[in-house]
Formats: sequence, structure tokens, C-alpha cells
Amino acid sequence: MAQEPGGTEIADLAALKALAQPRRQQILQHLSLHGPATSAILARSLGLNTGATSYHLRELARYGFVEETEGESPRRQRWWRAVPGDRRFVPRSRQTPQMRLVMDELNHHAYAADVELFGRLQRESTTDDFAYSRSEIRLTDTELRQFFEEYIALLNRYKRAEGETPEGARVVHTRLMAFPAPAPAPLPTPTPAPETHTPEEPS
Repeated sequence: MAQEPGGTEIADLAALKALAQPRRQQILQHLSLHGPATSAILARSLGLNTGATSYHLRELARYGFVEETEGESPRRQRWWRAVPGDRRFVPRSRQTPQMRLVMDELNHHAYAADVELFGRLQRESTTDDFAYSRSEIRLTDTELRQFFEEYIALLNRYKRAEGETPEGARVVHTRLMAFPAPAPAPLPTPTPAPETHTPEEPS
């Protein structure tokens, strides 16, 4: 992974393939939300067997997404944590055809899981703790990149260590999707009206 000014760019196709696996995305999200865990804890939480979670953890660790850490149980058990960081994907214009296929698969699973989770939790909720917005703005490519970096900066302002979190705070999922609207369909070419001729009356 190459360190860029705006974050760590994941340009390794093998690393992207490791991350695109749906179970590994679930494991990584669980570790990010709930903190360090063993393969047994993850297996119980995600409905897997410990052999599968151990394998997925090793694959994630190979590419630096998770790492071993100290846990609360005896040292013979291996505890894992998500490696924090600002990870970025290679811009679409610089992706190879193979990378685009992997990114499409990764995004498909990630977006579907997000939409399913949002819908389920909202249906179960009776409180006002779901915020969402839809809008359209006119931006150049440069302005869109600036908009994204400002969003990341705002997000980072609210990221705090667990010891600095105020009472009553909890984990909140945040997602941003910004993409160009499709070009309007061309207007149909008007069909000229057929010519009509009225026969002249004889004089």
C-alpha cells in the first residue's frame, strides 16, 4: 500500500481481492465496531466456524488490514484488532480492467450490506437517531475532490479515542456516496408530417 497525502492507497490487486470477500468485510467491520476479538468470538457473532474465521483473519493480516493484539483471555488465544487508518482506493480512471472487476464486486457487497442494515435498524427503531440526506449540486471534478476531502476532514474531527468519548455517545455508521447524474436522454428527432395534396376542382 502506498502512502499518499490524502491517505493510504490500496493499489495491490491481491489486497483488494482479500478485502472484497464478503465474510472478511464482515469480520473487519465487527472488529472496527466492537474492538479486538478472537476467531471463536467472531465465529459466534457471524455464524461461522473458527476454522473459517482463522483463515480469513490470516488473509486480512497478510495485507495489513488486521493485526494480533493483547486480549483479556490467556495468551494461548490469539486476539485480533482492525488496523486503523485512512484507506483509499485507486481512482477509477487509474484502475486496470482486473482491478475494476474486483472493485465492482467489493462495492456491490458493501453497499448491499449497508442498505440492508440501515433498513432493518430503522424499521426496528422508534427514536430520532437516523439522519440521512439526498441532494443534487453542480460541481467540477476538482470541486468534487475538494468536497470529498472536506467531508473526510469533518469525519475525522469527530473521531475520538474510547477514553475521550462523552457519556451517552455510541457508534454511528456514516456513509457518503457522490456520483455524476446520467446525461439526459436526447430529444427525439421530430418526424416531418407527410405531405398531402388536394385535387383541384375542374373549372
